[in-house]
Amino acid sequence: MDSSIGLGTCQPARESARISRVPYLTRTLATLADLVLARPLWTAGIVTVIFTALGRWVRGVSFSGAIAGAAVCFLLYAGAGPGAFVALVSVFALTWLSTRFGYRRKEKLGTAEKLDGRTALQVLANLAVAAICAGFSSFTAGKAVWLLAVSAALSEAAADTVSSELGQARNEKARLITTWQEVPAGTNGGVSWAGTLAGIVAATAVSWVCVLAGLVPTRWLAISIAAAIAGMVADSYLGASLERRALLNNDAVNFLGTLIAAGAALLLV
Repeated sequence: MDSSIGLGTCQPARESARISRVPYLTRTLATLADLVLARPLWTAGIVTVIFTALGRWVRGVSFSGAIAGAAVCFLLYAGAGPGAFVALVSVFALTWLSTRFGYRRKEKLGTAEKLDGRTALQVLANLAVAAICAGFSSFTAGKAVWLLAVSAALSEAAADTVSSELGQARNEKARLITTWQEVPAGTNGGVSWAGTLAGIVAATAVSWVCVLAGLVPTRWLAISIAAAIAGMVADSYLGASLERRALLNNDAVNFLGTLIAAGAALLLV
């Protein structure tokens, strides 16, 4: 008698627990379905293949850089949508053009990039932070602020590359940002007015692309630009203070520059 009563009271409890899990599972499946339907992964895959092939064809990236770029492109598109991809294309275009601008002059200085394109480490150093923030935008609360971080990181990546490449193409000398000492163009931590202004223009251009592509609202345009410029300046300080002492390499400095830009955007919003 007692055991039958125990079984009778236990069965409804198990049934109730099972039923209580149903709404949670339903919500989870619905959320995943919304993500897939709103941003199909096969679309991200197709876009990634095309963009990677074009990037390799114009020698913007090496073979290893193409693989790393494919991973970044997929994460940006799948996590943050077409707007992030459009912004990535603008960064690539600015980087490609500025790298080839005044190439012979940079060859004489010994600072020219290899014509085979940027390597995987260089690609990840400049774009990994944006890709990570895009991932956070899909799976955490506060999606909009993470998209702002994506915008700031991409804008800083463009600003840093353009300022460096155009500064070397236009000037034989630069000023060390920490002491203002005159140094050869291309020196770690060296800055010039031409390069700095070019970097600001690049940061502004990519941030505007992010706004026009619907990645961030217009009210956050100034924050994206300011954060990108802050990251660019921090990159120069890190280059002068740590890279010149061989405490960091250039890839680590570039990664930290984009990380500072993303962090600054999150703090300023």
